[in-house]
Amino acid sequence: MDIEEVRTYFLSKTGVVEEQPFNMPVPVFKIGEKMFALINIHEPNRQSINLKYYKEEVDNLRESFEEIQPGYHMNKTHWNTVYLDGSLKDEFIKRLIDVSYEIVFKSLTKKKQKEVLEA
Repeated sequence: MDIEEVRTYFLSKTGVVEEQPFNMPVPVFKIGEKMFALINIHEPNRQSINLKYYKEEVDNLRESFEEIQPGYHMNKTHWNTVYLDGSLKDEFIKRLIDVSYEIVFKSLTKKKQKEVLEA
């Protein structure tokens, strides 16, 4: 997947909005006002995204795939940087995105979840 395909997939998910809340043009993707993904711009020659993952499994994921590293400028316990220029299959990248979305969605209050689903 390339960055535009990833962006399209992010925005296809229910309730997702794209913002640029930092002093740099970093696209951030939120659900219920909480970030679940961002597109990195710190390495112009490599496309990558940051995604959340289950903290109990994050080390195993990083050990299994060289394209998955601790999240750049993020809490390394929960966030990974996923490089798109390696051997990761599109469906696997989509699953990583889905997991990040699910983690953040489940962290929302029931009221906020309902608002997201009804939007």
